Amino acid sequence: EKHSFIHRFICRHVTLLYKPVDRVTRSTLVLHDLLKHTPPSHPDHPLLQDALRISQNFLSSINEEITPRRQSMTVKKGENRQLLRDRFMVELVEGSRKLRHVFLFTDLLLCTKLKKQAAGKGQQYDCKWYIPLADLTFQTIEDCESTPIPLVQDEEIDAMKIKISQIKNEIQREKRTTKGPKVIERLRKKLSEQESLLLLMSPNMAFRVANRNGKGFTFLISSDYERAEWREIIREQQKKCDFSLTSLELQMLTNSCVKLQTVHTIPMTMNKEDDESPGLYGFLNVIVHSASGLKQSLNLYCSLEVDSFGYFVNKAKTRVYRDSTEPNWNEEFEIELEGSQTLRLLCYEKCCNKTKQNKEDGEITDKIMAKGQIKLDPQTLQNKDWQRTVIAMNGIEVKLSMKFASREFSLKRMPSRKQSGVFGVKINVVTKRERSKVPLIVRQCVEEIERRGMEEVGIYRVSGVATDIQALKAAFDSNNKDVSVMMREMDVNAIAGTLKLYFRELPEPLFTDELYPNFAGGIALSDSVAKESCMLNLLLSLPEPNLVTFLFLLDHLKRVAENESINKMSLHNLATVFGPTLLRPSEKDSKISNSSQPISMNDSWSLEVMAQVQVLLYFLQLESIPTPDSKRQSLLFSTEV
Repeated sequence: EKHSFIHRFICRHVTLLYKPVDRVTRSTLVLHDLLKHTPPSHPDHPLLQDALRISQNFLSSINEEITPRRQSMTVKKGENRQLLRDRFMVELVEGSRKLRHVFLFTDLLLCTKLKKQAAGKGQQYDCKWYIPLADLTFQTIEDCESTPIPLVQDEEIDAMKIKISQIKNEIQREKRTTKGPKVIERLRKKLSEQESLLLLMSPNMAFRVANRNGKGFTFLISSDYERAEWREIIREQQKKCDFSLTSLELQMLTNSCVKLQTVHTIPMTMNKEDDESPGLYGFLNVIVHSASGLKQSLNLYCSLEVDSFGYFVNKAKTRVYRDSTEPNWNEEFEIELEGSQTLRLLCYEKCCNKTKQNKEDGEITDKIMAKGQIKLDPQTLQNKDWQRTVIAMNGIEVKLSMKFASREFSLKRMPSRKQSGVFGVKINVVTKRERSKVPLIVRQCVEEIERRGMEEVGIYRVSGVATDIQALKAAFDSNNKDVSVMMREMDVNAIAGTLKLYFRELPEPLFTDELYPNFAGGIALSDSVAKESCMLNLLLSLPEPNLVTFLFLLDHLKRVAENESINKMSLHNLATVFGPTLLRPSEKDSKISNSSQPISMNDSWSLEVMAQVQVLLYFLQLESIPTPDSKRQSLLFSTEV
């Protein structure tokens, strides 16, 4: 206790001592910069020289009086240490997630924590650790004995998103009333807590660094894009960095971070001004055309990411274009946007000779050749036509085309005028024509996916190539006898996309417009016994073709989830993909379509989607679905599939 008291006493007095010195140091740097930009002929130039000389002499006298080691703290050194970038990041500390503010200087990486301050006091940082760049190395999971990343269940992440949407709705309602700012302030505090929690719990990709003694530190980030950015800038700086830092200088540097920081707030929607763009909600069609500028033939593929709720999510991946300096993919993808403002593109070289993959670490062993991003401009994308663009990066150029459709337009169920096909045709019409219990398209897609897609990472979540999906759609609509041959030659994600498209284009959802409000009400019941009774009775009230097709699909999705350790598709992930597709009501019955709120705000829509996901997840998690009468019993066990 005595030692602790003395330590606190010394720290307090050192702080009092260095603050005036810190001011002189910063003033010296300012004077130095002013001199650089003041012409010698200017009347203030000699005055600035005198002031700089006085400051330098003062600092030199302090350096001489402290220790010989302090002589390394010269004006030149202070001038050379510059802040390159800073970010809020999640650090993994003994299995727990901690929010940190990380500062990368020209010669060191500094990890800090924002101190809790009393009201009215400014921000201050605590130094948690630092590594000189000359001593910094990047670790993989094989290099270190690291604790496993504590993964947060998708259900928990979605629960946070639901709360965020609910609080945003409440804030909008309160703004239209006269209850005063106190209520809104309380709601904004709740919103801040939920958004901070979401940002803390979302990232799962490890970015590991270590010092010269091998002590490792792990950050969790959401995207390979950010990890590559940090590695690139650190490696570049390591070629030219020089290092010297005393404990007093470290304290001064940490305190100067408040003024040096470029990122002042955690990236949350509540920090935005009301007139800022809320981002785009809807569907973005992207065609990845080609790449040029490669200096050698490579096996190249592209990955697409968009931001969602403050972090980035991988949404699509092109096929590998082999052994070419000018790959031509010409692949189209449909990407769902949730308040998105940025599209990122990463180009990877497929490393075919690497069979070992850091699965536990979640790292991609393929090499990033180039990366770039573009802002999604609502004004430009509101145009219904395709917008062509080029992303230039590291000497490589990738040509893209983009087209955006808002949700109220893209989610309309459009009945087909050709009743001879299967897409956009009522399910009972198709099953009656085919004399089957389950539409042939559903059976064939499921069989092909179960044959070769059960271990495909992101099956049903990763977009298939749009042209392949349209080709399959045309083949099914024309009753092409060779459709099974076509399917064997196509990427399995295109087949998964065709199945999703079939359900999405049904003129009425599988759960029917009539019963949809009842399902939405049933899932909200708090009593588990009442909920089960309600949900099962509603399910068994579906028309016969709808019920049998759903049970067939449900059985398939459960089998997909059994391979979750390989394909990364949990029951919750599958419910997220299929829930809105199977339950989304026709436009006239949607709560959103009748809302006076602008669709771009989308919070009510998000809540409706969450309810649809929860309904499907409920049935996926049921071990068995009992049948209350003999008629249904015979129905369930007499299918021809």
